[in-house]
Amino acid sequence: MDAMNAHSGSVRSARREFAFLLHDVARLLKTYTNKRAREVSVTRAQWSVLSRIERHQGLKQSDLAGLLDIEPITLGRIVDKLCEQGLVERRSDADDRRLRRLFLLPAAEPILARLHELGEDIMAKALAGVGDETVMRLIADMNAIKDRLKDVLQCEPK
Repeated sequence: MDAMNAHSGSVRSARREFAFLLHDVARLLKTYTNKRAREVSVTRAQWSVLSRIERHQGLKQSDLAGLLDIEPITLGRIVDKLCEQGLVERRSDADDRRLRRLFLLPAAEPILARLHELGEDIMAKALAGVGDETVMRLIADMNAIKDRLKDVLQCEPK
């Protein structure tokens, strides 16, 4: 029985350590990404917005706020700045004029190319010494955790 309790305590301790470690890694990655983003004169938030629009040209601004888990007003300010810089444009939706869809402008292409290079360098440094198989396993495990958390959040009352 004592061995079972010790094992149970060990698992709880490992899960707690995992939570702290995940938070620390995310925080450090955000800090380093912020630092590197300045090389291209963008913020990490602008980088995230540009990358999402690149993947989903014509995305509704409200949907993008949800994807990035930020308030629409916060996203609006980021998009305003990107529009002022000539990197993004808002277009009215053909079916619903109230909706605004986001598109990259040609001026964003060289910036995104540089951001892709920075992103590769950041991850190469972060994952130095971690084997490809381990990275693939981490991706699969993190996606499973993400999916479970999405399910939990959908089942919880708001």
